[in-house]
Amino acid sequence: MTSDLPHPAELLRAMPFAVRLGIDLTEATAERATGTLPWSSDLCTAGAALHGGALMALADTVGAVCAYLNLPQGAGTSTLESKTNFFRPVRAGTAQAVARPLHVGRSVIVVQTDVFEMEERVTVGQTTQTQTVITAGRATPGTQQLPEDGPFPR
Repeated sequence: MTSDLPHPAELLRAMPFAVRLGIDLTEATAERATGTLPWSSDLCTAGAALHGGALMALADTVGAVCAYLNLPQGAGTSTLESKTNFFRPVRAGTAQAVARPLHVGRSVIVVQTDVFEMEERVTVGQTTQTQTVITAGRATPGTQQLPEDGPFPR
């Protein structure tokens, strides 16, 4: 990771919900972002399965970081669409999300995030999210424009 990129812990501190869930951001570059969420009984649904919302929050957090790191200077982002497919439950261990950009354009960034159960290395889900690129003079109603240098110096 280059020195001009924010440290993953700095990026995560900007997302208090992710911190509260126990998500750990382990890698953060424009090409790839990764994070983990350990299984916890208080994040489960019936059958001791990690709740789908918790897995989606993991994928959304890691995907958002990937999208953010692909923004032009001074731009912000907001999710336009997010779609998740679940393949199997996580009943123990740690879930890991790996996000990569599929498309980085002037107006949208599309990120694919694969979610794995780390110990068995099996895919448990996949999320594709589309993020709008918000630049000065192109604010979307209902969103806040970021300061010129964004929330983190680059």
